[in-house]
Amino acid sequence: MAVSATETSNNQILRQQVLGSRRLSNYWWTSVVTIGATGFLLASISSYLKINLLIVSDPTQLIFFPQGLVMGLYGVAGLLVAIYLWLTILWDLGGGYNEFNKETGEMKIFRWGFPGKNRQILIEGKIQDIQSVRVEIKEGLNPKRSLYLRVKGRRDIPLTRVGQPLSLQDLEIQGAELARFLGVPLEGKGI
Repeated sequence: MAVSATETSNNQILRQQVLGSRRLSNYWWTSVVTIGATGFLLASISSYLKINLLIVSDPTQLIFFPQGLVMGLYGVAGLLVAIYLWLTILWDLGGGYNEFNKETGEMKIFRWGFPGKNRQILIEGKIQDIQSVRVEIKEGLNPKRSLYLRVKGRRDIPLTRVGQPLSLQDLEIQGAELARFLGVPLEGKGI
């Protein structure tokens, strides 16, 4: 589940964890890219040295120029992409939390970004400024199912993760739970 909600015992604080790039699918695809790119690079080196470095095939029969060279370029490009993907997992890009505290009247939306001076993205505000919780649904080739906070004097603030869309049931439950907790209406777009 993309967002998991936890409430305190006195029902005054709602904290929703947001899953970032540390998803099982990201680990899977990053591993596949790493293995594939390593295979291409080893095949290139094998064709150059005429020594078989692979278990599954014999690339020593390849002519280094142009086949081995091109495989080496694919391998290097693939390893650069794999390094980028492993770093996004390491940094947990997009991960964070949404916290709504009725005791203090404050809301905090926190996300991890790329390293640098703006690595921590924190949006703070007053709960009384929240006008509604908006659900946006767009079906088709590139589906989009997201929750947003509509806040006075600001653009709509996204609450759900980027990437794989939530199921309609999860989106409905989370939106209704948040709207009920905050005492604001639940709006729909594209429903």
